[in-house]
Amino acid sequence: MTTQFIGKENFTIHTQTVTESCPSNIALIKYWGKYADQIPANPSISYTLNHCKTNTSMEFIANEPFSVQTLLSGNEEVKFAEKIEKYFRNIEQYLPWILKGRYIIRTENTFPHSSGIASSASGFGAIAKCLMKLDETFTGEISKEESLRKASFLSRLGSGSACRSLYNGLIVWGETDEVEGSSDLFAVPYPETEIHEIFKNFNDWVLLIHEGQKSVSSTVGHGLMNTNPYAERRFQEARENFVPMKEVLKSGDMERFIKLVEHEALTLHAMMMMSDPAFILMKTGTLEVINKIWDFRRETGLPLFFTLDAGANVHLLFPGNDSEDQIKAFIEAELLQHTQKNGVVKDVMRF
Repeated sequence: MTTQFIGKENFTIHTQTVTESCPSNIALIKYWGKYADQIPANPSISYTLNHCKTNTSMEFIANEPFSVQTLLSGNEEVKFAEKIEKYFRNIEQYLPWILKGRYIIRTENTFPHSSGIASSASGFGAIAKCLMKLDETFTGEISKEESLRKASFLSRLGSGSACRSLYNGLIVWGETDEVEGSSDLFAVPYPETEIHEIFKNFNDWVLLIHEGQKSVSSTVGHGLMNTNPYAERRFQEARENFVPMKEVLKSGDMERFIKLVEHEALTLHAMMMMSDPAFILMKTGTLEVINKIWDFRRETGLPLFFTLDAGANVHLLFPGNDSEDQIKAFIEAELLQHTQKNGVVKDVMRF
């Protein structure tokens, strides 16, 4: 056992191991474009997933030279370790003890890599939760609310959208007059009393149209907004979209909800097509799926719709109600054929 000065008091510690898990999330109003210190150019709102998580174990060995070793599903990832080392150095001002030891981080995802599910969000969310467990051990317990808020704040500095993964349900990141308490620095839950019951039990099936590496990273994509001639109008549109989103969430107007969510997804891809250099992130299968969804909705009136992240894979959204069996049958019969290997990740969003 060794004694190390951490925070304001001396603690006798040698090795501490903590474990945490954190889900991913899927944005409905998209965050695309940012300023220094991971400040979003516009507010966003997302659903937190239920099954697609990152499980992380963090071993902290005190009084050894600062270093980070990371293992993803048992395989050492040197580049990721370098990224985490840089991240820890950047947040030292918020966790003064963080560089006073060595770390072994073991992490694994419950979903496939390159699946169109944000592993950086769940990954940094889990790391931030582990850090808060260590911080509470070293400096004293804080309330659950304060701990989650600080974890959201810290995770944002690793991956912007990670801050939304710390809470369940519908989550807002970015200051907006439409949501009380919203902030650019951390995420907040959308008031559950302002959400119609139809939006509280939703399915998200992710069609794996393309399972390889994306043609452009999210970091590069965000950076391209700095020179995009349509960027400022896009940021303003996202802010404006919180007004109808707030109305829709309260009223349960599914038709308006679908129109808004699909428009946001297509706008994200339009921004990439109008960047310099330009990128087309969709694949042929993406377009075929979208057209089939629109045809299905016209023919049946059933609420199957889509959203997209910055890639080719399609998030199929539909409420968990009496129509879901018919929707699931359609997906399996007509849409899975457009994936690479009949690949689909099935998740739900519940409060």
